[in-house]
This record gives sequence, structure tokens and C-alpha cells, in this order.
Amino acid sequence: MEFGRKLYSLGEIYTILYKGIRSAPYMSKAKRKGEMNTEFIERIMLAVTEVNGCPMCSYAHTKMALEAGMSNEEIHNMLSGVVDDVPEEELQAIMFAQHYADSRGNPSKESWDQVVESYGIVKAKGILGAIRAIMIGNALGIPWGSFINRFKGKPDERSNLAYELGVIVIGSAMIPFAMVHALIASIIGVRRQNQYIA
Repeated sequence: MEFGRKLYSLGEIYTILYKGIRSAPYMSKAKRKGEMNTEFIERIMLAVTEVNGCPMCSYAHTKMALEAGMSNEEIHNMLSGVVDDVPEEELQAIMFAQHYADSRGNPSKESWDQVVESYGIVKAKGILGAIRAIMIGNALGIPWGSFINRFKGKPDERSNLAYELGVIVIGSAMIPFAMVHALIASIIGVRRQNQYIA
């Protein structure tokens, strides 16, 4: 069995939780304003999941993508890293989503600037919200999936029981702290020095 990339540390998971919780409203706002539809969001989610290699999220978002009207072939291609079926107007967003995941949540300023220039700030933030939401699912889903597969006789060679239990317990305990952190940061408008992404 082939496993994905290097697993996220607890520090990275906290950052993913914080950024994801802080950015999730952007996705909802873009959807409400008609800037993004469910298929577009699912393409983003599948693209990020393919990079991160989360079997649990692949399964869940395959179901959601089918329900949104995507074809089996397009879903299979997305989960294989093939973007041939992606509508031209969404391609830059999908490529940015892959870059975001591949850079472990640290995309280049130039790539983000291109997304903002192409889509406008509301849609760009919606794209970012979708990316960061699925990053949460991937960061927590991979250890959960590894834990479950361990008892099915298919352990993830990148992982161990201590890591899986650590993320399940400590990662879950970090969620309320990340929520409060994100809420406070949103209320007072905190931005890190040189932060170019909201």
C-alpha cells in the first residue's frame, strides 16, 4: 500500500486549525454571493486531499462531489492529480489549492497575488477558506484513518500508535483553543507582520 506525504506535526496541526477556523467564513460568504458553487468547492477539496493523501477525506469528498454532480471520471482524475476536466475558469484556483497543500500551508506571495488578481478578493478569500477547511479535515483525518487501519492490519508506515493517539487526543483538545484564538484575532483584526494572506 502506498502512503502519502510526511505527516503534520502537532504545531502544524494547530496552525492549520487556527487558519481554517479563521478562514471558513470566507468560503460561506463567497458561496452566498454566488462567487462559488458546490462543484467548485468540491474540486478544491479533492485537489488538496490528493496532495495530502487523506483516504478518509477522499472517501467523504468523493461522495459529496458525486452528489454535487461531478462525474466519476472527473473525481477519479482529481484524486489522481489530473486536472484535465477542470473548467478553465477554475484551473488557477485548483493549481493554487495544490500549491497551498504542497507547501504545507505556506504558498508564495506571488501565487496568492495572482489568485486575487484573477478572481477578486471575495472569491479569492472563498477559495482560501475552502482550501483551509479541507486542510483541517486532512490534518486530523490522516491520523484517524491510520489509527483505524492499524486495527485492520494495514498500518500507515509513516505513522505509529503514539502519533495517532497524540493527534486524536491533543489535536481534538486544540480545537477550542484554535477557535478562541481565531475569534479574538478576527475581532481585533490581528495580522502577522508581513502576512499577505488573511
